Amino acid sequence: MYVSLLCLLLLSPQLVDRTKEFEKPPADASELSPEKRADIFMARKMYREAAESYKEALRGEPQQARLHNKLGISYHQQLNFRQARRSYERASKLDKKYAQAVNNLGTVYYAQGSYKKAQRQYEKALKIRPGSASIYSNLGTAFFARRKYKKASAAYMTALQLDPEVFERRGEGGTLLQERSVRDRARYHYFMAQAYARAEIYDRALLYLRRSLEEGYGKPARAAKDSAFEAMREMPAFQALVNPEARPS
Repeated sequence: MYVSLLCLLLLSPQLVDRTKEFEKPPADASELSPEKRADIFMARKMYREAAESYKEALRGEPQQARLHNKLGISYHQQLNFRQARRSYERASKLDKKYAQAVNNLGTVYYAQGSYKKAQRQYEKALKIRPGSASIYSNLGTAFFARRKYKKASAAYMTALQLDPEVFERRGEGGTLLQERSVRDRARYHYFMAQAYARAEIYDRALLYLRRSLEEGYGKPARAAKDSAFEAMREMPAFQALVNPEARPS
């Protein structure tokens, strides 16, 4: 259904590895449209080349919101947030119903630490596209960064209800970024364990709980008493995590 771009990106769009030499374009690249050529560059993580090809495409279609959004993503992946922001803003002005561009502008604000501005962009995007699990997950991450944990939990729960696989995805056809970068990773993993447990997706709840405990957030005894995990308390796998004495020797 959706992919996943933040983020940042996360959880976020993945950073460019400049230690590797760029691949050469396909032999038949000259026969492709500039946009198709740019899409191939993006798939190969050749973001500078992609940006040049998207700009070439825009010379022929300067009012095409989709192209401005894609150009923004190519800049975003280069961590050129200034140009990414300009491209997303241009896309959203050209098409006021373009939820992807509004969402992606939110991911720029998030990457720059402007969490309240990011939250507002995600809320604006959801007014356009209220059924987007990816945007709800981004909104939850913005709330989490602002320490508004109840609101974050509600947003994550809505995202999971819309798409149980939302947190395993990365993007939507290369046009919508899903935020995945958080500072307090251990706490985030515990938070996600609670969200998955409440959604009755217990395998994922166990996975994130294990990560949070390994990263030193909280104590097994606390998790054992947490009401979010009430339905899991008799599961052997859960007992193995929270009760060392229950682990097989």
